[in-house]
Amino acid sequence: MSLDPELFRRPVRLPSAPPITVSVLERGAERPRRTMVFLHGFGGSARQWAYQLEKFSARDRVIALDLRGHGASSAPDGRYDMPALVGDVEHALKALSVRRPLILVGHSFGAAVAVEYALRHPRGVDRLILIAASGEYPLALPYRVALAIPLPILNTVYPWIRKGLGARPAVLRRIYRDALGPWKGWEKLTKIHVPTLVIRGHRDRVFGRQYMEEVSRRIAGCTDVNVGASGHMVMLERHEAVNRAIERFLDGTGDRRPAARRPEAGPYPWRVHYDSGVLPSVTVPPIRLDHFLEVSAARHPGRAALVFEDGAMSYRDLDREANRFGQALQHLGVLPGDRVMLLLPNLPQAVVCFYGTLRAGAVAVFATPLSEPEELLRQVRDSGAEVLVTLTRFHDAAQQAMHRAGLRHVVLTGVGDYLPWAKGLAFRIGRARREGDAPPNPVPSGFHMLRPLLASQPARAPDIQRDPESLSVLQYTGGTTDVPRGVMLSHRNLVANTLQVRQWIPDLREGEEVVLSVLPFSHIYGLTTAMSVPISLAGTMVILSNFVTPQVLRAIRRHRPTLFPGVPTMYTALNDDPGIRRYRIDSIRACISGAAPLPVEVQEAFERLTRGRLVEGYGLTEASPVTHANPLHGTRRPGSIGLPLPSTDAKIVDFTTGRDLRPGKVGELAVRGPQVMMGYWNRERETRAALRRGGWLLTGDLARMDPDGFFHILARKKEMILAGRYQVYPRDVEEILHEHPKVREAAVVGIARRRWPLQRVKAYVVLRQGESVTEQELIRLCRGRLKAYAVPWTVEFVSELPKSFVGKVLRRVLLESDADSPQADLEARA
Repeated sequence: MSLDPELFRRPVRLPSAPPITVSVLERGAERPRRTMVFLHGFGGSARQWAYQLEKFSARDRVIALDLRGHGASSAPDGRYDMPALVGDVEHALKALSVRRPLILVGHSFGAAVAVEYALRHPRGVDRLILIAASGEYPLALPYRVALAIPLPILNTVYPWIRKGLGARPAVLRRIYRDALGPWKGWEKLTKIHVPTLVIRGHRDRVFGRQYMEEVSRRIAGCTDVNVGASGHMVMLERHEAVNRAIERFLDGTGDRRPAARRPEAGPYPWRVHYDSGVLPSVTVPPIRLDHFLEVSAARHPGRAALVFEDGAMSYRDLDREANRFGQALQHLGVLPGDRVMLLLPNLPQAVVCFYGTLRAGAVAVFATPLSEPEELLRQVRDSGAEVLVTLTRFHDAAQQAMHRAGLRHVVLTGVGDYLPWAKGLAFRIGRARREGDAPPNPVPSGFHMLRPLLASQPARAPDIQRDPESLSVLQYTGGTTDVPRGVMLSHRNLVANTLQVRQWIPDLREGEEVVLSVLPFSHIYGLTTAMSVPISLAGTMVILSNFVTPQVLRAIRRHRPTLFPGVPTMYTALNDDPGIRRYRIDSIRACISGAAPLPVEVQEAFERLTRGRLVEGYGLTEASPVTHANPLHGTRRPGSIGLPLPSTDAKIVDFTTGRDLRPGKVGELAVRGPQVMMGYWNRERETRAALRRGGWLLTGDLARMDPDGFFHILARKKEMILAGRYQVYPRDVEEILHEHPKVREAAVVGIARRRWPLQRVKAYVVLRQGESVTEQELIRLCRGRLKAYAVPWTVEFVSELPKSFVGKVLRRVLLESDADSPQADLEARA
């Protein structure tokens, strides 16, 4: 699925007199084989090369320039002759640090510029590709008459014809006078000695067929390709044929250099298993995360960005509300880089305030509404947050944070603020009073109500310097094994992971997908998969504040979501609902499960119900978060976390020496890619321990890699059970327990006692409703499938497992509860 070329636009300032800025569209592979430079023609723009940029950026660095006066480039006074145009190309390529020789591609009059450049730099051009080219460019009579019309009249009609032109009338007249009209290149074509490809279409009438046919006769040894039914804009009208011709020309036997390796060769065995359409790498455009919202609002302004309680907000309105919140933060004195804490469940205002925070250049700090008050205070102090945005029901805790943690401002919002009119009124009259959601009266000093605050601000974006490398989100880790630490994620980290996840599902459709957004936005998994990815697609988010099975099923039946990122406990709950088939859940096409291991039984049952694809993925807060996933349509390994995502490298290292281990060996998983964090907030020692030389992130997870590149997570290093000289991995035991039809959930931990020389395996089991099974029956099941040292010593039946707010089992709590048990107390005193 194609990306908007505007995501890859960047300005390049040229050292000319007077200085001008050339706008560039640039995409490229991580390790490009070569550089391709594209030049548009008279009245064109760099956007005309969108298909070629997408096609060739998988392996190459591709650059399309807006010539002076065209597209988004500046239009300086002075001459627009050939020396000036070629000089702009030279200066731009130097500013972009382009290594030569390069592949130079020109369309129409851009081919003339390419010829001039190639003659000026004969060793700097490896291949020359001329599309719809001519040796001279005599404009047809209607065009010449149009250019002769007085400029005031042309400027008056320009707004109605601008979609077909990349330059204003004044610029077109200058180029025609200074460059296009005078240029005669027939003799120059005979002096070209680099391998050349000429592409044309036989319906091109702009400059005359005889001129274009003559081009290939003038260039010695050139390759001539007629793509057939096409007019002058060949690379747009027959882009697939043009791309094939270019590919054959560049990768054929005439290439001076040996053919590049296939992407799956060498150290990337997993790439051969990618689904068709999934490229081995992604180009990370130089944009901020909130630019996705800006683009979607421009391309699909009327489409519903989010749906909450049957009320919808369009992309146009969401963009404006985010701008207003950004302006409000500036009005409150928030500066770029200041931290704004968002303590909100999944609500429309969570999306508004997150993107508004980014628009103000501030850093969003997410906290979960389930945080203990003292942990919340600790995170406010640790982050240095200036502003807290939260629900009115939490205003007492917010006052405590203001007095004890140094907050300057608190912005309060109610659940009913973005409800449809009737539901909002009913909520304010009834439920708000009962649930403590009414605003404080009077509003304390330093407190602000969100809706009046937004209404007082303009809807234009704040004027700030936008740095895509700057800190975007400060996300605290889940704290399942340690005190939560602040992970610093840049705009580039989050943009990269958004595009990686988006590319992993190759049949996504811009402006058509509907995403069930029930994962908490305050968790990095929900932020990326349930908010950032849908907004980058101009998809509709169906927002639910909590996972309540009947509410989720009703939302599925009403809104027909196509994508459902979730966690295993969500899929388990849906599988267990006896009336699930009544809710038409077969609209769900793709699901990626994360945050915890996905039992194979749960995966297979859910796929039978939806006929969609549910695959297990893997990630961590420090990687924005997704690094691995199973292919959706091709080869997949149930029980594994799948393959590294595009532009992601992974390996297994020895967790004592750090040396690389070969496939099949168990060690610590290390990952590298553009999504890996900047570091831990105010924790340099922990940052140095986690981030190693070469950009590798040590995940703390024990894993192994198959010879063909599939990875298997076995346990957290701190959760591995040391049964004497043997190592027991909780997931191995849990998968066996899940095979029992009466088991709903299972978690395995290692229990140590003072009188035991080793850890012993203990299983906690939640049974399906109304079912019963004995401890001995489950232990017998494990004995038949596991080594003796891995068989649980005891099974404890519980009504539920302790989980984080995103559904991850808190083994730490299980260990603490076991340590507090009467049996453990007796043994400790024995």
